Amino acid sequence: MTRGPVDSGDPDRLYTVTGGRSRTDDTTFDLVTIVVGESEPALGMQSEHARILRLCWHHPTSVVELSSHLGLPVGVVKILLADLLAAGRISARHPRSAAPGGDMLPAPEMLRKVLRALQRL
Repeated sequence: MTRGPVDSGDPDRLYTVTGGRSRTDDTTFDLVTIVVGESEPALGMQSEHARILRLCWHHPTSVVELSSHLGLPVGVVKILLADLLAAGRISARHPRSAAPGGDMLPAPEMLRKVLRALQRL
């Protein structure tokens, strides 16, 4: 198993990046939450915050994609995103809420019909 940049054996970096926080009370973010940058990075901004804003500025990006691009654990990315959301620099939405009808999911019978049709292909 190869060690990535986060597995450097030095937890001080992650402690510094998050300001000592290990989690956020904000429940806005899950793995598929779509993040959209609302402003460009400002001078003096923490480098990880600036990278998130650059990644999300023109292309809405999911939390898990941000974690991969940044090379940081998802929990750390959620803390950074909560900071940016509180500052009004990003907006976040769950993909389901963007669909017509909001939280309405297809009926189970409809899903079964689609599954059967796909299996017949």
